Amino acid sequence: MAVYTDIGEDELDRLVSEYDIGQVLACTGIAEGVENSNFMLQTDVGMHILTLYEKRVDPADLPFFLGLLDHLSTRGFPCPSPLRTRAGQTLSSAAGRPAAIVSFLRGRWPRKPKPVHLAALGDALARLHLGAADFPLRRANALSLDGWSDLVRQTGSGADTVMPGLSEELDREMVTLRAAWPGDLPVGVIHADLFPDNIFFLGDELSGVIDFYFACNDILLYDLAICLNAWCFERDGAFNITHARAMLQAYRERRPISRAEFDALPLLARGAALRFLVTRLYDWLNTPDGALVIKKDPLEYWHKLRFHRGVADTRAYGLDY
Repeated sequence: MAVYTDIGEDELDRLVSEYDIGQVLACTGIAEGVENSNFMLQTDVGMHILTLYEKRVDPADLPFFLGLLDHLSTRGFPCPSPLRTRAGQTLSSAAGRPAAIVSFLRGRWPRKPKPVHLAALGDALARLHLGAADFPLRRANALSLDGWSDLVRQTGSGADTVMPGLSEELDREMVTLRAAWPGDLPVGVIHADLFPDNIFFLGDELSGVIDFYFACNDILLYDLAICLNAWCFERDGAFNITHARAMLQAYRERRPISRAEFDALPLLARGAALRFLVTRLYDWLNTPDGALVIKKDPLEYWHKLRFHRGVADTRAYGLDY
């Protein structure tokens, strides 16, 4: 469920009157997503997406997020384009929350991804990295090494209630990652949350990339490492090397990968697995029963982390340099 704040009819009409998008015909909550309140907004001009930004999003980050969408969309990247009010602003407010309206993208996310989807993903990720290379704003990744350490400390012995010995395993993994994490790889703007439900397709053609609210500046190949975890494992936990090969090959055809980047991918994949393990673990331990947020199993990413620990080199992902 992703509607935490409702919006009344009078407030909705007031908000929409700030834009040149006609009159409201319908406004329906969107169940998918976990960070903000999202609505499908239909006016007599067309379809749009209305987002009310909840407390987990720092309002100071919104110029980065909305500016990035505007920057990429003007370069032809298939992402939502922020609408501007008659006063020229991309950010407004409604129901006591910061609010934005963006363009509607047609398509649906793939429930059973095929290699053609993975190839489109890899190409789109490279296009994103290249298209954002001259984006002037910066945002640090709050969920990198220091953020992981904080979450490991906050979960503490509670991790052992999810799996015996997990707290010690997390401490050891943090020591390894801190000692080996690369500091000399190409960096830039990354999406940082490119899961299957954040990419739309019309048939086999990619039609849109959404949900940029974890976007930040970090190692470019870390974005690919996140996608290895999010897209390249089957429901039974088996690694799908065909999917990985299709994604990696398409990415490097659009943006060449250096040898150093290529060799660092297994370590980056370990870090990406740990990132989602500890954030899921924190939510698992701290989300009250009956809350609207659906808790996701953190051990899914423990098993992925163990897989990446056993990777000797990047050929295990289906591609040789």
